[in-house]
Amino acid sequence: MKVCFIGHRTIQKTDELIQRMRETVKELIRKGVKIFLFGSVGAFNDLSWQIVSELKKEYPFIQRVYVRATYPHIEKFYEEYLLQSYEITYFPPQIEKAGRCAYVERNRVMIDESAYCIFYYDEEYLGQKRRRFINNTEYLETSKSGTKIAYEYATKKKKQIFNVYNAHLDKG
Repeated sequence: MKVCFIGHRTIQKTDELIQRMRETVKELIRKGVKIFLFGSVGAFNDLSWQIVSELKKEYPFIQRVYVRATYPHIEKFYEEYLLQSYEITYFPPQIEKAGRCAYVERNRVMIDESAYCIFYYDEEYLGQKRRRFINNTEYLETSKSGTKIAYEYATKKKKQIFNVYNAHLDKG
């Protein structure tokens, strides 16, 4: 079984959050999870990798998998670099034509492959502000959070979701 980690780029890293995540990961290992899927960007991914890597000492059979959203073909030296931190890395073929939506599509692939999803999702979080011009008039708009898009997708797919931001289990 697999689990994926998806969350905001910036997080409130607290001892409570670290403990909650560690307990959640241990519980999922006891339920049979052996493969942990990681994206690439942000503090939540970094913290998730750190926790799973620490638990790998206790559970050596678990695997860390880096799912790339860019670079379908990588040089040997880069693959070797990635494999210092992960047991496996791969680029899902359906992402190749995703263009600007590559990270959204990568998250969907990770959700589809996983029995469980661990999110750091704050419903109040606003996406990045972007400048947009329409008829020579500048507008400042807030983009939809990639984590929100992924959370909604996982809910629609009826995945079992652990939202460590809220410290409770959301059943999808």
